[in-house]
Amino acid sequence: MVVKKRDVISMLDLKDDLEDVLELALELKKGKYHNAEPLKGKSMAMIFEKASTRTRVSFEVGMTQMGGHAIFLSPKDMQIGRGETVADTAKVLSRYVDVIMYRAFKHDIMLELAQNSSVPVINALDDLEHPCQISADLLTIKEHKGKLKDLKLAYVGDGNNVCNSLMLGAALTGMDFVAGCPKGYQPNPDLTKKAKEIAKKNRCTVSVVEDPKVAAKEADVLYTDVWVSMGEEDEAAQRERVFKPYQINSDLVALTDNDSIVMHCMPAHRGMEISAEIIDGDRSVVFDEAENRLHAQKAIILTLIGQPI
Repeated sequence: MVVKKRDVISMLDLKDDLEDVLELALELKKGKYHNAEPLKGKSMAMIFEKASTRTRVSFEVGMTQMGGHAIFLSPKDMQIGRGETVADTAKVLSRYVDVIMYRAFKHDIMLELAQNSSVPVINALDDLEHPCQISADLLTIKEHKGKLKDLKLAYVGDGNNVCNSLMLGAALTGMDFVAGCPKGYQPNPDLTKKAKEIAKKNRCTVSVVEDPKVAAKEADVLYTDVWVSMGEEDEAAQRERVFKPYQINSDLVALTDNDSIVMHCMPAHRGMEISAEIIDGDRSVVFDEAENRLHAQKAIILTLIGQPI
């Protein structure tokens, strides 16, 4: 029997077993499989078009801890940087490795790579979604809150790839989600529509507002991201003006639940999207969140290519 290969390009690709992936991630974090090598003899190609700290280190260390091997590839290291097609690259890499991780500028190129690969492709960020980050975020919330369902998750700032995937992840796990984003910078409308459909089935809500205070009110989790993502540097001055009222600071946190936690996927710019006193304060879980990239991604890799442990 030939098993169809499976990709994780969107949070929607985890819709049927997201809870199982998170439970596996928790078990991995607790060291349940510490002495096992479920990926012995397995290799991962890691294609990076965008720079990274957390993504590269967490994937590479994760493969090593599970007995596998990770190969770092940038466009300058590959023929794709000299004009080889994405399709040819995907087909060739599929003959060598067991899984491909891709950190890309464009979602359509991500899709093209996945469509031409015969091995699983994991989206480690593109301009539409960031499912690996959100899997780690959900793991972090579950650790600190003991559950996901019936919580309120508020995101304030740029309705970017992180916001898109976070919105889907919240809907899939039964959390109420509110995005507080300025007009013109709100999450993808198609994904918003899909998230609302999922939320209705899971008896939770998804909404998009312009007022960050409305979004933050009584939130259990308050989340933000950078105002200027890679590739948007030319818009920096304009974005800083637009997003200034959306900073997570003590005034905004005061509107949230008394036991709320604050999240940021990092890298963070203190004094811009979040104040230093908040990101370095007691409610911040950003370093737990960063660590959980390792555990969540190990769980995703095992789900796609792992051997029984």
